[in-house]
Amino acid sequence: MQIYKVGGAVRDRLLGKPVTDIDWVVVGATSEEMLAKGFRPVGADFPVFLHPKSGEEYALARTERKSGRGYGGFTFHASPEVTLEEDLIRRDLTINAMAEDDQQNLTDPYHGRRDLEARLLRHVSPAFAEDPLRVLRVARFAARYAALGFTVAPETMALMRQLSESGELQALTAERSWKEISRALMEDQPQVFIEVLRACDALKVLMPEVDALFGVPQPEAHHPEIDTGLHTLSVLEQSALHKQPLTVRWACLLHDLGKGLTPEEDWPRHIAHEHKGLKLIKAVNERFKAPKDCQELALLVGEYHTHGHRALELKPSTLLELLQSFDVYRRPQRFEEFIAACEMDARGRKGLEQRNYPQADYLRGAATAARSVAVQPLLEKGFKGPELGEAIKRERLKALKAYKEAASV
Repeated sequence: MQIYKVGGAVRDRLLGKPVTDIDWVVVGATSEEMLAKGFRPVGADFPVFLHPKSGEEYALARTERKSGRGYGGFTFHASPEVTLEEDLIRRDLTINAMAEDDQQNLTDPYHGRRDLEARLLRHVSPAFAEDPLRVLRVARFAARYAALGFTVAPETMALMRQLSESGELQALTAERSWKEISRALMEDQPQVFIEVLRACDALKVLMPEVDALFGVPQPEAHHPEIDTGLHTLSVLEQSALHKQPLTVRWACLLHDLGKGLTPEEDWPRHIAHEHKGLKLIKAVNERFKAPKDCQELALLVGEYHTHGHRALELKPSTLLELLQSFDVYRRPQRFEEFIAACEMDARGRKGLEQRNYPQADYLRGAATAARSVAVQPLLEKGFKGPELGEAIKRERLKALKAYKEAASV
């Protein structure tokens, strides 16, 4: 039995990056031997075991063969005869197909270290094209390591394009796709993830609603970058620079989908794009089974982001309706995330990335003013039921009128 550290732990050590998760591969062992040593099996599909003390994953060296469609369409073979090189060749990228023994001696049969130094994301073997999930994984790695200068090797991009055109991407489950998408959006340069998917024609398969934004013009006076797709990439980039959570980043990606529905004869204006985009945002949300908080914020940002930009001009009654829509009294954090998404949208414009966004503090102040209305005095006056609700609404409107007047002085 020989044990090797493999994959990301080796890659990140060689890159000088912190190593978080460690995966191990065991050569020359059987499942029975692993169980005898106290390892705990993980599921029934893979020969993977948890270490009895550290809890880290140890997988028996295995080969795999394509047997069906999609990510799960593989037959695995694990036995003591499978070599380390045979195990490594089934991996996606050369930089993930290296192994180390306990003395840090490197096993690198597919030149992963060379590609690390060349800053290339290159597939290990033609079997790369058998797994459609790898299109998303490579795009995610491109987003992770873009700051280090990594790019996708042309021959790997060609295989990704082949996968995009094969129909295999449709075989991916919503759960697996979302796992990759959500991780990619939380990388330092999530816009690169979208750029790579678009470059290999996967974006128009996975998110045609986002792909449709490229080439759609906006008024140059408001959007110096003009192109709606490029604007979306910039908004996503800003969301990462400002360390926004996943909910905000997802909303940033989807906020302008309605502009993809504008007839060409109406360009560059996009009348009512906020409302038109809701059905598209809903479709993308459902396609990937995004978490509920991501779904809700994306829809609210899609519908109301222009309200956010015009906050200082809104009538108190419109401002109150906006606050009610977000249920700021019980869910203040959601409104805070809406404000963040609006600010990222404003900053995601060429040359305007550093411009102040006074709407943010104004909206926060409006929410505070509305929340400051006390219910108890109204109860003491005898209001109850629907009448109480109307009385609260009147008092909140009064508070917002006072707030607006004070802010404009």
